[in-house]
Order: sequence, then C-alpha cells, then structure tokens
Amino acid sequence: MNVNNILELFYVLIGIIMIFASIESFRDKENSACIGTGLFWLILGLIFAVGKYLPNFVIGLLIILIGILSLMKQIKVGKIKEVNKKLAEKSAKRLGGWLFFPSIILAILSILISEFTKLGGQVGIGIASVVALIIAMIISKADVKTTYHDSERMVRSVGTAGILPQLLATLGVIFTASGVGDITSKTISGIFPVGNHLLGVVLYCVAMAIFTMIMGNAFAAFAVITAGIGVPFIVAQGGNPAVVAAIGMTAGYCGTLMTPMAANFNSLPVALMEMKDNLGVIEQQVPVALTLLVIQIILMYVLAF
Repeated sequence: MNVNNILELFYVLIGIIMIFASIESFRDKENSACIGTGLFWLILGLIFAVGKYLPNFVIGLLIILIGILSLMKQIKVGKIKEVNKKLAEKSAKRLGGWLFFPSIILAILSILISEFTKLGGQVGIGIASVVALIIAMIISKADVKTTYHDSERMVRSVGTAGILPQLLATLGVIFTASGVGDITSKTISGIFPVGNHLLGVVLYCVAMAIFTMIMGNAFAAFAVITAGIGVPFIVAQGGNPAVVAAIGMTAGYCGTLMTPMAANFNSLPVALMEMKDNLGVIEQQVPVALTLLVIQIILMYVLAF
C-alpha cells in the first residue's frame, strides 16, 4: 500500500465521523434546521469518504448545495448531548497528568513518522491520531458508544467552520493560478518606489498579515504576496531570501491571530468553549499580533540586508 492509499484511508475515516455527525443531526428534532444540518454533514462526509470516486462536476454541485443550505440558514449546531460533568470530573481526578498522555503521543509519534519514515507528515498525523484515540479509550476506559458520541459531538460543535480550511486552501490555489501576485506587484510598484529597503519590508510584512486575514491562511497568502511584493521589493534589492521567507511567513501568522477566517485558530475555540462573544478570542489576540508584526518588520529589516 503506497502513501496515497494510506492517506485516502484517513480521509475515509474523517468522512465516516462526519456521517456520524449527520446521523445525530437528523435525530435532533429540537433543532429547527435538523434536515439541513444533517444534509450538510452527510454531504461533507461523502466528499471526504468517496470524493475520489465522484466526478468533479458532482462534487461541485454538492459544494453549491452546501452553500445554498448555509445561505438559507439551514445549518445550525442544534442540541448536542452534554458531557456528564460528574463523570468527567471523576475521570480527571483519577487520571491526573495522564489525561494529557494521548495528546503527547499524538505529537511525538506524528513527528517521528514524518521525520524518520517515507510516509510524510499527513500520514504521520493520521496514524498518530488513531493511536492516540486508542490509548485515550484504554486509559479512560471509554466504551465504543462514548467514543462515538464524543466524536460526533466534537464535529457538530465546530459547525460550518469545519469546511472553511478546505475552502481557504482552494482559494489560495486559485489566487496563485489567476496571477493575483503579478497584479499586486504591478499595482504596488505603481504607487510606491522600488529601492527603499524599509518601505519594502513594511509593505511585505503588512501585506502578508492583511492577505492572511483575508484568506485565513498564511500559506495561501505566502505564494501570492512573496511573488508580488517580497521578491521585487526586497529580494531583488539584495535581501536574503531565506530570512525574507522565514520572517515573512511569521508576519503572516500575525494576521492569523486577527481574523475569523482562520477558523481552526479563532472560531473553533469559540464554538468548543461555548463563548458568547464570537470575536472574543480575536479581541484578546489583536494587541499581541500587532506588537509581533512590528517586531517582524524590525527583524527583517535588520537581518535581511
């Protein structure tokens, strides 16, 4: 079995968990949008599980259907089965520090597989996740039913933000392929003069942060902004490419802290912790992000030239 086949297996497992979420969403009669919510998770689960075997046209139609469900406000979290607090507290006291053991195993095992095998990081995370889940079930003495409900509860708590990382990754590819980087370069060069090192660094770092806020992903913004601003305004003027790339990416991460588009960082915590303020996480991070952005600008100006 090659790497792609193993990776496909993990996509199938993710799809199955989403289908579990769809089943419980259909059962949630207290949710006024139980049908739409169930369809959302069912469609998304099928795309993950068997998307490889579906025509691109069909997948496109399914994505449009998801968009229509969202537009019509037919996707709601609904009533999720709550965790038994007394049982959770009792288990936490019994396990103590061992509670974090599955998470530690997940991190260490995924790194080991990524670094010392040919399987790669994605497969490494998949294998480590399965191992961590099994260990968690053993040490917590959780049965299959509990694991099932905890899995679907976690997925349903995420809501529509669950599809955002995939859409943002696609958006980055589209931006790059459509030549947004070239357009950005021509627009910026027509307004600001090329040759001023400090101005180039400020433009690049700020643009990385802003585009990351728009796209929700520093990796997606990196290709566009580096091609459009980083190369002509800094690297072509004598800047060290390694320093520019490394610090430029970090500058983009400053934007990650300030946008709801970075769903896995800023929206998921709101949903999982049931915060009333949807922007509560971002509001706490903005001062830190702006401070870090200034530091990245200074570091790049000093170290790149």
